[in-house]
Amino acid sequence: MYPQQIIDALRHVRYPGTGKDLVESGMLEDDIRISGFEVSFSLIFPKDNDPFIKSVIRAAEVALQTYIDPNVSVKIHTKFKVESQKSKVESPKINAKHIIAIHSGKGGVGKSTVTANLAVALAQAGYRVGLLDADIHGPSIPKMFHTEDCRPFSVEIEGRTLIEPIEQYGVKMLSIGFFVDPGQAVIWRGGMASNAIKQLIEDANWGELDYFLIDLPPGTSDIHLTLISSLSLTGVIVVTTPQPVALVDARKGVEMFRNEKVNVKIIGFIENMSWFTPAELPDHKYYIFGKDGGKKLAEELDIPLLGQIPLVQSIREGGDEGLPIALQAGHPAAEAFEKIVDCLKV
Repeated sequence: MYPQQIIDALRHVRYPGTGKDLVESGMLEDDIRISGFEVSFSLIFPKDNDPFIKSVIRAAEVALQTYIDPNVSVKIHTKFKVESQKSKVESPKINAKHIIAIHSGKGGVGKSTVTANLAVALAQAGYRVGLLDADIHGPSIPKMFHTEDCRPFSVEIEGRTLIEPIEQYGVKMLSIGFFVDPGQAVIWRGGMASNAIKQLIEDANWGELDYFLIDLPPGTSDIHLTLISSLSLTGVIVVTTPQPVALVDARKGVEMFRNEKVNVKIIGFIENMSWFTPAELPDHKYYIFGKDGGKKLAEELDIPLLGQIPLVQSIREGGDEGLPIALQAGHPAAEAFEKIVDCLKV
């Protein structure tokens, strides 16, 4: 390949704003780079909020693959003649020493329960903790903290109107569940779940924090990518159960965060529901979901195992009643979360 081929191919792409092709419109920057079948160059758009950016970039990629070679790998950079005033105002970020996302490959493994108890355990240890419930379609943090009826209010901080997080058990928290009634469809500014999450991050009065935990939705989605691009994550904790079906999805989650385009550190695994211990037989362990599945996966992927949480009735009851088990100092399950906190200390 040579530059003129790139230019000729881009003459087949028209910019909707003028009706002229990209070359005639002067949108092609003089920075074409070719390495084998890899091509990169920049397109100059009139403004950074141009509505045609995505469609033009896609059309340019298709043009090169159609008129040059279908195997061409295209990387297009964007530049702008005029930046919107909005983009010049830097959005405030979380003022936290450690920003940790809690992830699970599938639902039902107790990710939110683990997140709630980990937040409380950190607060009990004297840290300033913030918690964002980013599970837009299934927010459960309000119930786990017995704050379902709470509604955040706004405060004026240095000329900005910010959302004041709800505080319970020493943890500051926000959730979409605070803003909608049960059963009501989620409607947020922009109509997008990602925008809702960004607003809860950027338009809230979090203050200074030691730890900011994010309870992610299960699986992989746009919300995960939004958070990764919006925040400088310290890392991710992956929650799984020992059973094979959960481990398959946990592995996929690790692969997503380790992908070179994402590249977020995996802090460690937490294996939940590791064994069942009856209240009347506290020294007995029944491996209902299999034994050490999360531990073995952590060893295989060379990722630390932060802890194993037993399946005990009091953890479930604490979540349903809004009293996380981590509040009960001396309880074996609470001690398990305390050990995880010790692993997080840096």
